[in-house]
Amino acid sequence: MGKRFVFFYFMKKEPEKIKTAVPSHIEYWHKLKLNKYLGGPFSDRTGGLITFEAESLEEATRIVMNDPFVIQELIESKWIKEWVVEV
Repeated sequence: MGKRFVFFYFMKKEPEKIKTAVPSHIEYWHKLKLNKYLGGPFSDRTGGLITFEAESLEEATRIVMNDPFVIQELIESKWIKEWVVEV
């Protein structure tokens, strides 16, 4: 069982470029089929939040760095943090 990570990000103000990149961003995350994946945009579309399992922070970072939004430099700021879920 992996650790739970959160990818929290805010987008740059480049709506046309972002709109073009959204399908590849969604496809990228769905194709990974990560355990406990949940994700989506904020209602105002300024960014989004994705949670998933990975074995380490290094693996989680590698996954995030291959996101089309990151590759196309459409993210203003981002955080990748291990999340300890308490139930």
